[in-house]
Amino acid sequence: MDYRLEAPPLIRDFLVYHETIQGHSRRTVDEYYLDLRNFFRYLKQSRHLVAAEVPFADIPIDDVDLPLVRTITLTDIYDYMNFLSRDRGLNNVSRARKVATIRSFYKYLTNKAKLLDANPVQDLDSPRIRKSLPKYLDLDESLALLDHVEGKNSVRDYCILILFLNCGLRISELVGLNKTDVRGEQLRVLGKGNKERILYLNEACQRALRDWLVERDALALVDQNALFITLQNRRRISRAAVHKLVKKHLADAGLDSSQYSSHKLRHTAATLMLQNGVDVRTLQEVLGHDHLNTTQIYTHVDNEDLRTAARANPLGRARKKPDPEPEGGNKK
Repeated sequence: MDYRLEAPPLIRDFLVYHETIQGHSRRTVDEYYLDLRNFFRYLKQSRHLVAAEVPFADIPIDDVDLPLVRTITLTDIYDYMNFLSRDRGLNNVSRARKVATIRSFYKYLTNKAKLLDANPVQDLDSPRIRKSLPKYLDLDESLALLDHVEGKNSVRDYCILILFLNCGLRISELVGLNKTDVRGEQLRVLGKGNKERILYLNEACQRALRDWLVERDALALVDQNALFITLQNRRRISRAAVHKLVKKHLADAGLDSSQYSSHKLRHTAATLMLQNGVDVRTLQEVLGHDHLNTTQIYTHVDNEDLRTAARANPLGRARKKPDPEPEGGNKK
């Protein structure tokens, strides 16, 4: 898919802005395009701007222009949310993402492109999302996972898992690593929005990287830059391949591979660091979060150490003295 060919100019300019100025990944920008395409297909269908017999997936949006965009109201968007829930069965999380895309599109038209005098969706509410605590492996489960890495790709896979569990990398960050990003005890990571951060590698990470680089450098590589490659085609490892190897080793360790993923290993790293004395602001830097409130979810993770500390306080059994009875023993 190439949105530059399919999207009308108004939407294409918005997408180019996010890819070039905001530094969002091509994958994210493609998702923005699909969200907007779906919305304007619905709008054209609901307003009878396309023949009734045209299938929804075939409704063109190449004629979407500023006059049409200006007619959008909050009612249109709430009707669209109802359509997504009732007819498409989308949950609140999926619908909230689509609301965020529409809100971002109109914010761009109003504040950046200056094509609208007022933002018609400024007061757009997003579906309520029940916040759940991130799932993570505890220390024993993490060690069991590492202990069960075997097979012909074991050196590479062990190194990948060690980096996930110690550095809290996103999968996109891991597959994007180049050999030159390993700089002694430091690792250069390119995160969301092409924001660079430097992570310090502990002994386990340094040892795993040394072992993998010895094996990697002995191979005839197609991709000379990629840190992690597939042994079959000697090219940069894909996200799908990483997901697959993580699931495999979780299952080998007797862990429920349907409940955990590479992203859950990032949660594991964050939780273990926080439980072992890393403050939340330092954790924010390690994880590459733009906002502290994104990191603070980990402060709500169940922590037995905190429970033990609360029980250990000698005032934990203090009780309020009952109020004295009135003179004469009569209660009112």
